[in-house]
Amino acid sequence: MLNVSDLDVWFGDPPDRVDAVRGAAFSVAQGESFGLVGESGSGKSTILRAIAGLIDSWSGQIEVDGRQIEGARRDRGFYKTVQMVFQDPYASLHPRHSVDAVLSEALRLQGMGDIDRRITRLLEDVGLGKGFRFRYPHQLSGGQRQRVAIARALAAEPRLLLLDEPTSALDVSVQAEILNLLKELREEHGLTYVMVSHDLAVVGHICDRLAVMQQGEIVEIMSVDALRRGAGEQDYTRHLIAASQ
Repeated sequence: MLNVSDLDVWFGDPPDRVDAVRGAAFSVAQGESFGLVGESGSGKSTILRAIAGLIDSWSGQIEVDGRQIEGARRDRGFYKTVQMVFQDPYASLHPRHSVDAVLSEALRLQGMGDIDRRITRLLEDVGLGKGFRFRYPHQLSGGQRQRVAIARALAAEPRLLLLDEPTSALDVSVQAEILNLLKELREEHGLTYVMVSHDLAVVGHICDRLAVMQQGEIVEIMSVDALRRGAGEQDYTRHLIAASQ
């Protein structure tokens, strides 16, 4: 579903250029859940944003579902395949748009018809009833807002979801609910995930494999089983695991 190779991402121009990601390479199989972990500033969210087309200053190869991605994403077909869920559900929803408006807009942008039925189904998919349809973000809890954000991403019927710290802004009890929802949605819809997180427990709960990032480079790719055993090959990986326990 996703192949990334020789990926460099940078910000600014010389002499002030900052190389945020250098030589990243990994593959994600269809239906797999893949994690990107590392300390803040390691480049993991930058990779996600480059894949999503939110950053133009990159070089290398990004291939989604067998198609090479180049430059800006102007092809509607790309967003029918790939959608992103952001970290902060408070910031990612327009405060003056109701849930109905948010989901209606997403469906219309993708050229979808039968809007009423699709909105009802999306709300059911993410564990919200019809009673939430005409509420505004300020009337929702953090977890409910993130469920709406996930529903918005699902409106395009994508096959690949990019998850940028989707639970880090939520209370611990709500985090577990959202992670369980994501697991259920992956199974029901055959989705592929790439999840960024600084929390190894979150990655261990939802991912099959993960890449460990340090200062813009992938230093190790490992299975979640190896993560649970603390069997990192690199000193940095073992340090991360030890710090999370």
